[in-house]
Amino acid sequence: MPILVTGGAGYIGSHTVLDLVDADEAVIVLDDLSSGFEAAVPPNARLVVGDVGDVMLVSRLIAEHNIDAIIHFAGSIVVSESVGDPLHYYLNNTSKTRSLIEAAVAGGVSHFIFSSTAAVYGSEGSLPVREGDPVRPQSPYGRSKLISEWMLEDVCRVHPLRYAILRYFNVAGADPQRGIGQATRGASHLIKVASEAALGKRQFVEVFGTDYPTYDGTCIRDYIHVKDLAVAHRLALARLRNGGSSLTANCGYGRGYSVMDVLRTVEQIAGSKLDIRTTARRAGDPAAVVADSSLARSELGWTPIFGTIDAIVRSALEWERFRSY
Repeated sequence: MPILVTGGAGYIGSHTVLDLVDADEAVIVLDDLSSGFEAAVPPNARLVVGDVGDVMLVSRLIAEHNIDAIIHFAGSIVVSESVGDPLHYYLNNTSKTRSLIEAAVAGGVSHFIFSSTAAVYGSEGSLPVREGDPVRPQSPYGRSKLISEWMLEDVCRVHPLRYAILRYFNVAGADPQRGIGQATRGASHLIKVASEAALGKRQFVEVFGTDYPTYDGTCIRDYIHVKDLAVAHRLALARLRNGGSSLTANCGYGRGYSVMDVLRTVEQIAGSKLDIRTTARRAGDPAAVVADSSLARSELGWTPIFGTIDAIVRSALEWERFRSY
């Protein structure tokens, strides 16, 4: 049965759509193209340009295509931006997710996969952080996603809708052989920014804070290749379709790299020095977040195939060098 993928013309969404169509799934993509690209949607998926918060449109798509599953990527993702404009994040990430869930329930959709984030944990959990650790998001972005998680959990207690909530850690990399990668305008992701700088598309790279309680004073993150993350969505859907219960799972590799680790790796692989400039911390950035992904591995049968920062950086650089959109 067809799958509705919201935000499927975006970075993570487009990689997931490609993985799904490769597995012979029928996919309908709903994207307003505010940050996504029509060129990122494979020709054997149908693109509908529209707003995920438009209940009438979503309801029509569910009915017309007999949608049995929704994978929800659409939303805003920049932590610092959410601090400056929290109302936008509560509208785009929370209110519109509520509208989408409403349409899913009314339309009899059986399965819902939600794109969440490690930002729900904040900086006070264990390292590596587990799904049962306290959730104390430090930014409106993290809170907007956590509220959406709670809504989904509450709704699924009283309706025949089962969910998989996947909490992403730092997603990076690309699939340059298939012509898709991170093309988001003004992207703030470290590996994306550093790749652009290494190829002369940016003048310098900023490091936001060098006084964190980490081994080199810069933030530590768990980086995951976007292709491995795409597979996790397909496996989560298969689990739900096979009768599996709802679950919340971390998606990361379980190893952290500091900002400076990443920048040195980019320099090494690109063969060029970066102009690195340090500045003050950004609001909402925790010092270190690393995943315990054992639940995803055991419950989804997920086995990442990349797993190293070198592989992620290499693919990001190759995409950036030859990108077509």
